[in-house]
Amino acid sequence: MMNAQRQGRISFYMTCRGEEAIHMGAASALEVGDPIFAQYREQGLLMWRGFSLEQFSNSCFTNDADLGKGRQMPVHYGCRALNYHTISSPLGTQLPQAVGAAYRLKLAGKKNVATCFFGEGCASTTDFHSALNFAATLRAPVVFICRNNGYAISTPVTDQYAGDGIVSRAPGYGMAGIRIDGNDIFAVHAAVRDAKEYALKHNAPVLIEAMTYRMGHHSTSDDSSRYRSPQEVKDFEDRYDPLARLEAFLKHHDWLTDEEAITIQDEEKMAVRRALEKAERRPSPPVEYLFEDVYHEMPPHLQEQQSQLRAHMAKYPNRY
Repeated sequence: MMNAQRQGRISFYMTCRGEEAIHMGAASALEVGDPIFAQYREQGLLMWRGFSLEQFSNSCFTNDADLGKGRQMPVHYGCRALNYHTISSPLGTQLPQAVGAAYRLKLAGKKNVATCFFGEGCASTTDFHSALNFAATLRAPVVFICRNNGYAISTPVTDQYAGDGIVSRAPGYGMAGIRIDGNDIFAVHAAVRDAKEYALKHNAPVLIEAMTYRMGHHSTSDDSSRYRSPQEVKDFEDRYDPLARLEAFLKHHDWLTDEEAITIQDEEKMAVRRALEKAERRPSPPVEYLFEDVYHEMPPHLQEQQSQLRAHMAKYPNRY
């Protein structure tokens, strides 16, 4: 996907290299009935729930099979069938929404929790504080999962807050909190599993701070070498890479061989390439999508805009 963007095939991309254990550890501890309010680095949660490589690719190419109908930036996924709410670019908007969903689950007597994912930079927004306060006072079963990867784009944590990270804020709101190794898939799974159990038992929110590191750039619009050294990235990769740690664990217990690991990587790489090529060949979304899904019946001003657009496209057929 990153290479496809560099080749000009898609417009934008954001990697999640170094944070994979948070995705898979959390996803494996949740059920599809637990709604997810994520940010733009939680692709693994969708993948665990069954979102296909073709669906990821359709979204990034914004073609006619894109579930978002071409209206979103790449990586801003959403899937109603998998209970994964569409990503919003502005920081923090998903936090109070997750509280509302959790409160609704509580009122309906559902044995599910809302889960909300965000970065430590997002914890500096007013929505973060509003959401935690509402969750605690309404006693809503929501699990807040903060991925503390060290940087809010280019701002290091030393310039973000003076306190002890994010989890130390939990007691101030009267809620439970725990800090975990976000690069240990088993630690993440155990923490999210127990947080869900606690939230349902006590009708109360839980804050999890998962310590990790963003090994890639913030996005394809970013050059992280401008604010951190290559040696820093290499040190974290050598010591904390969650994929390398899991692979070493599996090999230690003779559950994976070097040959099997290489085969898995090669098969996945080819599967991604096939999905990209297939998505790239699909047509763009119909222009009618621009005017749908806001009103039950299209009002006159939108009808007029649609007619103007069609006339414009007919006048310049070589441009459309």
